[in-house]
Amino acid sequence: MMPVVHADLSKRLVPDELWELAAPLLPSFAARPQGGGTAPCDERAVFRAVVYALTSGCAWRHLPPTFGTSPATAHRRFTV
Repeated sequence: MMPVVHADLSKRLVPDELWELAAPLLPSFAARPQGGGTAPCDERAVFRAVVYALTSGCAWRHLPPTFGTSPATAHRRFTV
């Protein structure tokens, strides 16, 4: 039952209006010319995870998997 609560919360944390304001401000991640680098991910899911961690006080490593991104990815993108 708990994952459903987190899934609903993750959608309410970043409504469409907030995402429209925030999306252009996020850094873009281009492919490196030599190959490799970061795999593409759902930027909105990462943003939701960051907002959740900052507003709840949750430790990065304890982010619920229902956000659709790994805690390491959310933390790395926050620090960029």
